[in-house]
Amino acid sequence: MALNGNYKIGDKVVYPMHGAGVIQAIENHEVLGHVQEYYVMRMPVGDLKVMVPVDSAISVGLRGVIEESEVENVIEALKGQRRGMSANWNKRYRANLEKMKTGDIYEVAGVVQGLAYRDREKGLSAGERKMLESARQILFSELVLAKGVDENTVRQIVDDVLEELA
Repeated sequence: MALNGNYKIGDKVVYPMHGAGVIQAIENHEVLGHVQEYYVMRMPVGDLKVMVPVDSAISVGLRGVIEESEVENVIEALKGQRRGMSANWNKRYRANLEKMKTGDIYEVAGVVQGLAYRDREKGLSAGERKMLESARQILFSELVLAKGVDENTVRQIVDDVLEELA
């Protein structure tokens, strides 16, 4: 796996705010008269196709998927102590959005944990409910690729952990 943003077909990568996928092709496409090289990724969760310009892979935060050995650390982080969240939904939303933009799986897991707990305790606004679902999808996509299992298996593992936090 390339650390410098030079990925190859078959590499498993994470695209912040979109989730993890597998590079299926590297293609040239013309946009507004300018030909550019793109990574073409297939996202296993949601079955989406995403194209990322090769030249901007580093600046958009494209990175390799965690190793399978690190999956248990992510699950433990989900079980970990809840971090405080602002009582003001707007501040909470902005803080969680910034965490998700990092592309760091531990930050995304923290958003999932915090919003899931808040949902059980006090409920979520429509915007936060959508954010929780998006964070869950991002988390699931990376865990699916890291563990090499299907989405339902990962969903059950995460749901079981979050249920224990109640």
